Amino acid sequence: MAAKLGAFRDAREERTKRPSSGARQQESAATNLDRLIHERTRLAIISALAVNTSLTFSELKELLRASDGNLSVHARKLEDAGYVACTKSFAGRMPKTEYRLTAAGRRALEKYLNHMEALIQATREG
Repeated sequence: MAAKLGAFRDAREERTKRPSSGARQQESAATNLDRLIHERTRLAIISALAVNTSLTFSELKELLRASDGNLSVHARKLEDAGYVACTKSFAGRMPKTEYRLTAAGRRALEKYLNHMEALIQATREG
């Protein structure tokens, strides 16, 4: 019984040791990621808009292979954050929703990419 308790204590102490400075830097870089952009679909939307002046809802839907509802929810979250601007119009009688990346969205993407690069670099050096 004493041996089991000792092993338990050793394992618990190992888990509670302070991480090395490299590990703390990796943890800091990971926790500083913009969670809004980090989600896969939203990152794909932002990335697609970063390399295009604008894209319509239909173009994004096809490019990302997303459902109407899924794309709509994620685009709205980005719009609410001010990362994406949405313009609604009509092409003839057909509604047309067009998205473009805002300056704030471009800055957020750049910051996100810098964090990811730092995390990758710290991992390679570790």
